[in-house]
Amino acid sequence: MTSLTISLYMLVFLVALALAFDFMNGFHDAANSIATVVSTGVLKPYQAVVWAGMFNMLAYLIFELKVAATVGKGIVDPTVVDHYVIFGALIGAIAWNVITWWFGIPSSSSHALIGGLMGATIARAGVDALIGTGILKVAAFILVSPLLGFVLGALLMVATSWVARSSPPRRIDRWFRRLQLASSAMYSLGHGSNDAQKTMGIIWLLLIAAGATGPDHLPGWVAPSCYLALGVGTMFGGWRIVKTMGQKITKLKPVGGFCAETGGAMTLFIASAGGIPVSTTHTITGAIVGVGSARTFSAVRWGLAGNIVWAWVLTIPASALMAATAWYLGTLVL
Repeated sequence: MTSLTISLYMLVFLVALALAFDFMNGFHDAANSIATVVSTGVLKPYQAVVWAGMFNMLAYLIFELKVAATVGKGIVDPTVVDHYVIFGALIGAIAWNVITWWFGIPSSSSHALIGGLMGATIARAGVDALIGTGILKVAAFILVSPLLGFVLGALLMVATSWVARSSPPRRIDRWFRRLQLASSAMYSLGHGSNDAQKTMGIIWLLLIAAGATGPDHLPGWVAPSCYLALGVGTMFGGWRIVKTMGQKITKLKPVGGFCAETGGAMTLFIASAGGIPVSTTHTITGAIVGVGSARTFSAVRWGLAGNIVWAWVLTIPASALMAATAWYLGTLVL
């Protein structure tokens, strides 16, 4: 493919579509950043989304663009990507996000995007165009990120309970209401560091396909645009999912919210430093379940947790199928 195959208007349209997905990613995944701090009553909903959105955007100043490089060059062969592939990937991911948001299911926007990219690429060039090492990283962390979040959340809950064992409950509650502001900020930084960069990777692929940049250079306007779109989307908040994440899986107090957010943030920092695109939804869900399990096994609604896991399993194949369909339709109408 050459740069002449993508007109300026098509390029602008697809960049706008990618930023629309990024906005929806923030909107859909706002629950990941704010559910615990809202459900414990530390912040009101409108305060929480502004708090989370600010720290989503602040991640731009802190983290390297390793996740963007993985998505842009490590999932599919960039040489087979054209504007139809990008269109199909984004439409497939957006469609799955709308469906799961409507039903209040905390699925992964990240895996929807990666599934969409894989599905559209396979539709165009077959499975040989997939890069096995990158996909293996993503597949491994479907299990690793929630398990790590679970372990860290549970360990932090046990350690905190032991340290504060002789303090009166009212004093513990007061202290952890303050500390939860810091833990929710850290989680939102992790959310921004990982999720915004996935959209950067898609735009990078598009610009490479259009001949507007090379595989070793991401134009300077891409990163701030993606962080801004994600942050603004988070500020609008996906309220249908907040209740599921913050109240239905297990009942959280400020100490539990602090442990879940801190465990989740640590997991995201590790993944972003390694350039691994992970699901912030999987991560915080695992941390919340870990916190509930540390209190008592019956504190977790395991039936609901199982339904959420089924949504995780379906996300990549469902978004891939939708993306392949969108790719075909795009070749007819674009």
